[in-house]
Amino acid sequence: MATNATIFGPSGPKITTWERDFFRETQPLGFIVFARNIENPEQLRQLTGDLRDSVGRAAPILIDQEGGRVQRMRSPHWREYLPALDQMDRASDPMRAQWIRNRLIAAELFDVGIDVNCAPLADIAEDATHPVLHNRLYGRDVGTVVAAARVCADAHLAGGVLPVLKHIPGYGRATSDSHLSLPCVNEPIAELEAKDFAPFKALNDIALGMTAHIVFSAIDPDHPATTSSKMMKIIRKAIGFDGLLMTDDLSMEALSGTIGQRASASINAGCDIVLHCNGDPGEMEVVAAASGEMTTQATIRANRALAQRKTPANIDIPSLEAELGRLLG
Repeated sequence: MATNATIFGPSGPKITTWERDFFRETQPLGFIVFARNIENPEQLRQLTGDLRDSVGRAAPILIDQEGGRVQRMRSPHWREYLPALDQMDRASDPMRAQWIRNRLIAAELFDVGIDVNCAPLADIAEDATHPVLHNRLYGRDVGTVVAAARVCADAHLAGGVLPVLKHIPGYGRATSDSHLSLPCVNEPIAELEAKDFAPFKALNDIALGMTAHIVFSAIDPDHPATTSSKMMKIIRKAIGFDGLLMTDDLSMEALSGTIGQRASASINAGCDIVLHCNGDPGEMEVVAAASGEMTTQATIRANRALAQRKTPANIDIPSLEAELGRLLG
């Protein structure tokens, strides 16, 4: 059965009859869960199992579990983490702390059937970076960001969870929140290549990636990267990213047009997969129709990424927790 070029977010903590039938018929590549879908570990394991049962295969299930403000699984059932930039600034050995943090996150995800995390972030923190993003980042220079993002990705892979490199090709200069409006960057191409795009080029072997809803006026003043064929050429050629490329959430107000127009524009620009997160049934139907089946190349990229999933080796969780505590003082 053909796979639809979509990843959908279910509406609540249990799969509905409509969702089960729709997912079986439509065959999205995978799913993404949010706080509205999560109550406790037992419930979440049931939901992830039911989502996979609905499509009859081991579909990838995604989450945004960065730690800090952006973590969908929270106490009392799961650990709370510092914002990433705060941890990097505070830790006596930032890279070791980064590895432990993300290996623990991966263990929590794997335990409940989640096998893809939307991290690492390779955007560079600037003084003017919008607060919605700033303390989620790992550093203020290319070298630090690349090293910390690589550690994050490796820790997830070791824990049986696939990392998603975001936000390609760089969101750090955004001074507005793309959930609410469209950020625009006016830096010349040479500056973007030397700084903003550089971490993504260094990390272009990561098998999954997510776009940024942001305009780079020097390259395409009329379209955000997600729906820009010009930016897709930069991502694929100059940055050299040949992994499976998904959009950020189509529901974000940085994108214009109807939800169907956003989906088709993203696919036509060169994205492999569209991400629809709000769980609205009517919108999901429109997005599925507008996105169509995955292309041959997208299928190759997806299979290459999913082949990296593995059962992780056991770890001494109490020992790692204690070490992280010491590193953070």
